[in-house]
Amino acid sequence: MATTDFMVSIIIPAYNCAPYLGETLDSVLRQTYTEWECIIVDDGSTDNTFAVADSYCSKHPNIACYRQENSGPSAARNNAIAHSSGEFLLPLDGDDIISDTYLEKAIRHFREHPETKLVYCQADTFGNVSESWELPPYSFAELLFTNCIFCTALFRREDFDKTPGFDTKMKEGLEDWDFWISLLGPDDIVYQIPETLFHYRIHGVSRTTRAAENSKKLWKQVSANHIDKYRDNIADVLDVFRHKMNASDEYITHLETELAQLRSSRAYKIGKAITSPFKHLRQIKS
Repeated sequence: MATTDFMVSIIIPAYNCAPYLGETLDSVLRQTYTEWECIIVDDGSTDNTFAVADSYCSKHPNIACYRQENSGPSAARNNAIAHSSGEFLLPLDGDDIISDTYLEKAIRHFREHPETKLVYCQADTFGNVSESWELPPYSFAELLFTNCIFCTALFRREDFDKTPGFDTKMKEGLEDWDFWISLLGPDDIVYQIPETLFHYRIHGVSRTTRAAENSKKLWKQVSANHIDKYRDNIADVLDVFRHKMNASDEYITHLETELAQLRSSRAYKIGKAITSPFKHLRQIKS
């Protein structure tokens, strides 16, 4: 291993995941990259999640667990990060699994390509649905259009410290998407390891399912949180829309006309009314 080993802080928000948390932590313990700590924050669970976490803490000194009143996954992640000491961060939900070599391969890429801002991988699902998780190729415009990175991606702590953190108001889902937009910009380099190293558990009803049901409201919240980034990249997002959606030339012309009017308006210049051209996208996406 290289002379300098970066410490990775694995961040786990845990809420009523006692039946699955042990499997998640076992996947952490199997990592071939050994310079890691794991910080668990029990988000006011009503089952024995904390007891499971505490049993691992008692056996493994690089695992720590804390409790908080139920405040949502964003607050739990922020709390865990506040207790962390690693140079890199990897969020991991308390029911998902990472393959044995995920940390090793991600850190290797950061060593070989230090200009990289974020590393993730290919993924699949298990549980109620077992299949490959096909994510669209990353671009910043794609990220503004739709979430194309799952939560369990590796990034530097110093870059996290430049963001507001995970938005604690987003308790119904998509807080990871919102955070990626906070973290990344159009010139940042994002790398996907061409191997399935992350495994996302599908439940019958989950926060992801509820987020899909509330997509219009959450989409509006995300765009409002990042009004400047949407304003500055509207043309690129509409280009993604043009290529992904089965929209007529007449509809695209309508959006482009509205975009041109918005750009020339006083509201655009002062950063208001930015969500106007995106109301059409939200109607189609919902």
